[in-house]
Amino acid sequence: MPIVNRASAEFFGTFWLVFGGCGSAVLAAAFPELGIGFVGVALAFGLTVLTMAYAIGHISGCHLNPAVSIGLCVGGRFPASELLPYIGAQVLGGIVGAGVLYLIATGKAGFDVSGGFASNGYGEHSPGHYSLTACFIAEVVLTFFFLFIILGSTDSRAPAGFAPIAIGLGLTLIHLIGIPVTNLSVNPARSTAVAVYVGDWAVLQLWLFWLAPILGGALAGFVYPRLAKAS
Repeated sequence: MPIVNRASAEFFGTFWLVFGGCGSAVLAAAFPELGIGFVGVALAFGLTVLTMAYAIGHISGCHLNPAVSIGLCVGGRFPASELLPYIGAQVLGGIVGAGVLYLIATGKAGFDVSGGFASNGYGEHSPGHYSLTACFIAEVVLTFFFLFIILGSTDSRAPAGFAPIAIGLGLTLIHLIGIPVTNLSVNPARSTAVAVYVGDWAVLQLWLFWLAPILGGALAGFVYPRLAKAS
């Protein structure tokens, strides 16, 4: 499959992840009387990955996340030479997805992007006002286990055809844990996508949501192959 096809699939897949996941947080989480809350947002993020895994997994592998691409590279599942086109497509797809969400959200009177727009943050910008250290640890650990699930469920020895379900449910679970802490990132493209529209603090704090997920993903890419080695 040509790299342009695979990168394009990553663009559309990451668009869907940001539009669907962040869109549920911005448009539906606190909707009067019928809001979906944290549980609904967590499920929405999981569903975006599950649906795209079946839609484009056979085209690009459905990474949708620079930390996933880097973790798979460290784990020997993805060539380093293709990291830049994948990551570029993921970031661009996320930004476009967030842009479409912004156009919809601003159609409601009184909408103010400074309210967060589903951005990730620490300290006073953490939903639960968790410290920088706590947020860093949470993002590293939760990304580690997300990549661990991806590597394990896509192992050639794992039951065939069920990986998207395990990965989607895994992303749902880590959102249930992490939304109160950082609004949960585990994905630098998702964090960047909404931060560019918020600007200000969201951009200033963006470094954490690149560093921590990439570190967690790389650690999983290092640990899983050694744990799963047959001999």
